[in-house]
Amino acid sequence: MPGSPYFDETPKGILTWPKLLKVGIPIAAISILAGWHFNVLIELLLVFTGVLTILAITRK
Repeated sequence: MPGSPYFDETPKGILTWPKLLKVGIPIAAISILAGWHFNVLIELLLVFTGVLTILAITRK
């Protein structure tokens, strides 16, 4: 990989952006569509924001 800090290939077990996006985008899309369908989109986004905030604070 050009510009990569790894010499040969990505070490096993590391979550890279391409892997994260392959998992994260479908989950986010399904969650948003489900929230839209059941009219709980704002509540879903608030819960998601709250969980990410708590994770950020606890990992600090």
